[in-house]
Amino acid sequence: MTLPSALTPPSTPDLSTRTIAYFSMEIALSPAVPTYSGGLGMLAGDTLRSAADTAAPMVAISLVHRRGYFRQKLSDIGQQTEADVPWSPDTTLPSANRIIALTLQSRQVLVRAWRFDVVGVTGHIIPVFLLDTDVEGNDPWDRRLTDHLYGGDTYYRLCQETVLGLGGVALLEALACRPKVYHMNEGHAALLAIGLLEDHLAGIPLKDATEADIESVRQQCVFTTHTPVPAGHDQFGVDQMYQVLGHDRGAAIEQFGCLHNGLMNMTYIALRFSRFVNGVAMQHGKVSQQMFPGYKVYSITNGVHAATWLSPHFQELLDGEIPNWRTDNQYFRSVYGIDPARIAAAHNKGKLRLFSTIAKRAGHHFNPNVLTLGFARRVATYKRASLLLHDPKRLVEIAEKIGGLQILYAGKAHPADTAGKGLIRDVFASAAKLNSSALKIYYIENYDWELGALLTQGVDVWVNTPRRPYEASGTSGMKAALNGVPSLSILDGWWIEGCAENTTGWAIENGEDEAAEATSLYEKLEKSVAPMYANPGAWSRMQQHCVAINGSFFNTHRMLAQYFENSYFPATPLSSVQTSYLEHRRSTDTVVAEAALV
Repeated sequence: MTLPSALTPPSTPDLSTRTIAYFSMEIALSPAVPTYSGGLGMLAGDTLRSAADTAAPMVAISLVHRRGYFRQKLSDIGQQTEADVPWSPDTTLPSANRIIALTLQSRQVLVRAWRFDVVGVTGHIIPVFLLDTDVEGNDPWDRRLTDHLYGGDTYYRLCQETVLGLGGVALLEALACRPKVYHMNEGHAALLAIGLLEDHLAGIPLKDATEADIESVRQQCVFTTHTPVPAGHDQFGVDQMYQVLGHDRGAAIEQFGCLHNGLMNMTYIALRFSRFVNGVAMQHGKVSQQMFPGYKVYSITNGVHAATWLSPHFQELLDGEIPNWRTDNQYFRSVYGIDPARIAAAHNKGKLRLFSTIAKRAGHHFNPNVLTLGFARRVATYKRASLLLHDPKRLVEIAEKIGGLQILYAGKAHPADTAGKGLIRDVFASAAKLNSSALKIYYIENYDWELGALLTQGVDVWVNTPRRPYEASGTSGMKAALNGVPSLSILDGWWIEGCAENTTGWAIENGEDEAAEATSLYEKLEKSVAPMYANPGAWSRMQQHCVAINGSFFNTHRMLAQYFENSYFPATPLSSVQTSYLEHRRSTDTVVAEAALV
């Protein structure tokens, strides 16, 4: 992706027409801009890329994260160390030309913003404003506030989330952008509701806000929760809340019932101030409803941006056969009109590209004719990276019986996650013991956007083994499916909806313990996966099913349309902006269809 030049800033889109503001602590905008850590940021970036492709009336807010998320180094035994990935928005992006002031701990903090334009296939722009406290005049500590994503202690995090929520609202107002809908992508941005309430009250003290005032804010806000894992729901001590936000805001948060178990909880602030709340898969919606029984929780299943994650070889194939796929992902169903052998050939090119990259980066060579499994994601204990290695003897026996097996791992543990780092060392230790001519296990260093794409485009089978019910959605398997890669996974998150046994992949059956689930994994690998892989005709048809069935649903074009219909503007007459948006979609589809005939 080509980044805009700070020296020649492009014209700013008319922000007065932008009816949805999308707030996210992290957004994966470009491989060259390290403003994301993993799935949440990738989902945010894919959402905005689909918004640009479909001409949605959106604008987005995040933080600049000048020091980036970290570069991972792994020792010979798998010990992870981290290094910053600094980048300079000053020389990379145009400025928003606005500075706003916030009050934190009774001191003024100046905040500016940089603009990153997400450009769609038809040229529509979604402006993303990256908030930055590295402003002359700020306290030296405050200038570092927007440096590290998920870094620092709880005080640092609360200050960051205050900048995101309150600062984002203030910036949009300064830019004369007044959205009708504010979408909190996870609870980090929940303080935007306090900013909206202050604007609504227009000088009236927060303590005098009525339920009608709160309802006015609720009608503007929607909230997506992304995880059942407790660590994913940020909470802060009440004393710290008062320290950072001040007495009036802190007292209001207490008064409005936003504390949980005696703590300021960002998720409960978001729940209290949102008219629509959703989980990110059908099952996650149910789990979240049990977690938050006092609130109605809906489900909108995640997706991925197809044009970002399809391999170049698949894109070339689809552009020639079904060019409308870029603006309407339902056309993935039309791959049933393409010879499965051509789909298999496109995937094989992706496999060769993956193996070539590994050979260049690390000097390790893999056989493209051998069944290759991929496991890559953020390393956390509930994701159980070592389940595949639960019974080493059985795994070796299978590898020898089926004529060879290759397993590629990748993933970063959070710098403070000691247990996650231990899992990486465990995989290294197992690989050292088990690697042979029949079984090759390799952990690839520094899992990032580029490597994630190469893996999901190049392995034969995608493996996911979370401990139920902690996988809210999972999107890596969706990226794999787009590239004709079936999954062998635990029935949790998106895979409950995506698994058609022996058609789009295989389910690791639910078991009472890890041993039972590992046994199911080995059974499926030996008796279902390997025999089908040995039959090229059957395997290519499965690859075709993956694209047609899962690719046509698990994409952010469909997901975003559901947000518009169910969350942003449910059951209301179409506004002129919405009407224009829908007319643009129709005209865009017509133009693309006509171009295909030329």
